[in-house]
Amino acid sequence: MSEVLSPNPISSPPKIGFVSLGCPKALTDSELILTQLSAEGYETSKTFAGADLVIVNTCGFIDDAVKESLDTIGEALAANGRVIVTGCLGAKTGEGGGNMVREIHPSVLAVTGPHATQEVMDAVHAHLPKPHDPFVDLIPGAFGEAGLKLTPRHYAYLKISEGCNHRCTFCIIPSMRGDLVSRAVGDVLKEARALFEGGVKELLVISQDTSAYGVDLKYRTGFWEGKPLRTRMLELVETLGELAEPHGAWVRLHYIYPYPHVDEILPLMARGRVLPYLDVPFQHSHPDVLRRMKRPASGERNLERIQRWREICPELVIRSTFIAGFPGETDAEFEHLLGFMREAQIDRAGCFAYSPVKGAAANELPGMLPEALREERRARFMAVAEEVSTARLQRRIGATMQVLVDSAPALGRKGGVGRSYADAPEIDGLVQLLPPEKMSKTLKVGEFTRACVVGTQGHDLVAVPL
Repeated sequence: MSEVLSPNPISSPPKIGFVSLGCPKALTDSELILTQLSAEGYETSKTFAGADLVIVNTCGFIDDAVKESLDTIGEALAANGRVIVTGCLGAKTGEGGGNMVREIHPSVLAVTGPHATQEVMDAVHAHLPKPHDPFVDLIPGAFGEAGLKLTPRHYAYLKISEGCNHRCTFCIIPSMRGDLVSRAVGDVLKEARALFEGGVKELLVISQDTSAYGVDLKYRTGFWEGKPLRTRMLELVETLGELAEPHGAWVRLHYIYPYPHVDEILPLMARGRVLPYLDVPFQHSHPDVLRRMKRPASGERNLERIQRWREICPELVIRSTFIAGFPGETDAEFEHLLGFMREAQIDRAGCFAYSPVKGAAANELPGMLPEALREERRARFMAVAEEVSTARLQRRIGATMQVLVDSAPALGRKGGVGRSYADAPEIDGLVQLLPPEKMSKTLKVGEFTRACVVGTQGHDLVAVPL
C-alpha cells in the first residue's frame, strides 16, 4: 500500500517593503521589480516593521535627492534592519572611493545600480527565498504583459529606452544609467496594448531622451503584429496613437529633445492622434551657455522652432525645465533667458538653481557663481515663468475642455480634481472641478468629463462639469 503524503502546511508568503524615489524612469524600474516579486509569490508590506526585508529604489541626481535616499535607507535599517538598495544612488562613488551607500550604511544586504531587476531579484532570493514557481503563478492586480504599476490604474508610464548618449556637463545620469539602449518596438507596443486593454486612459511615454529612440539600433526594422515597423520615434508615436484611439485614451510625450525630426510629430498632434503636449528640457536659451552645457541640438533657433510648432498645432502646450546660475553665466546671458521665456511663451516651466553635483563636469568650469546669486536668479526666472503661465491660463476661461478625473469623492457631487491635456500628473497644474450644475451628473475616477473653464487659481484651472 503506497503512503499518502500530506501537503506542506500553508505558511504566509514572505513580505517585502518597497520605497520608490526619484523620477518616472525609476518608477518604471520599481514596477518591473514589483511585477517579478508578485509573480514569484512575494507580498508587499505597508510598513518597514511588518516586512521580512525592505527594498529602497534610490535617486542620486541632485544633492537633495541623495540626502532623501540616504535618509530613507537609514529609516528602513532602523525599523527593519534588512535592506536591499537599488537605483541611481547605488551606482555613485563615495568620498572614500568606494560605493557611497556602503560607506554610509555598511549594514545593507546588497546594493545595485539602476535598471537592475535581475540583480535585485538575486539579492532577494539570497536573503528571502522565493515561495512559488514564477512560471505557474498569476499576478493579481497586474496589466497582463505590462505587469504591476505603482500609478493609479487610469494612467501609466511607458519607458521606451534606458540611458543617454549625451554628456551634458551638469548631468551624471549617463555615468549611472549608461548609454542609450532602446527597447524593441514590438515589446513597447505589446506593453502599451496591455495597458490600454487594462483600462489605462493616459499613457505617458518616458526615457532619458525620447527623441533619440532607435538611434542605437540605427532605426532598424522591427515587427508588430507581423508587420514591419521602424524602431523610430515617429513610427512608434503614430502606432501608439492608433492603439489608444479605440480606448479613447491619451498619449503624452515626455523628455523630447528639440531635434529637427521632432517637427514630424506635430501633424500627429494637430490631428488628435497624440496629445498636443511637448515636454522639452531646453535648460537655457543663450548659445554660449548651451555650449558650456554641451547640450544636444542647436539652441539658436529654438524660438523659430516653437513658432513653427504652434503654427502647425495652435493648441500645443510646452513644458520645460531650465537651470539658472550655470557656471560662467553673465548678467546678459541670464537676461537673454528671461527674454526667451517671455517671447517663447512656455506654458509650464520649472527652474533649478545650478547645483554642483559631485562628478558633474560643469563643476570644473570657471566662473562658479555664489549660491545666493544662483538662488536669486532662480527666483527671478520663476517670477517671469509664473507671469507667462498665468496669462496663458487666463486665455482658457470660457473654453470647454476634456478632463481626466483623478479624484471624485461622493461621485463628484461636491466636485473633484482632474487634469486637461495641458497637465501631466504631479508636475503641472490641475483642473479644480466644481459641483456639477445638473443633479444627474456624476464623476468617476479614471473617466473623462467635459468641463467649462470659469476661472483660474494659481497654476490651476477652475471648471464646471457639463
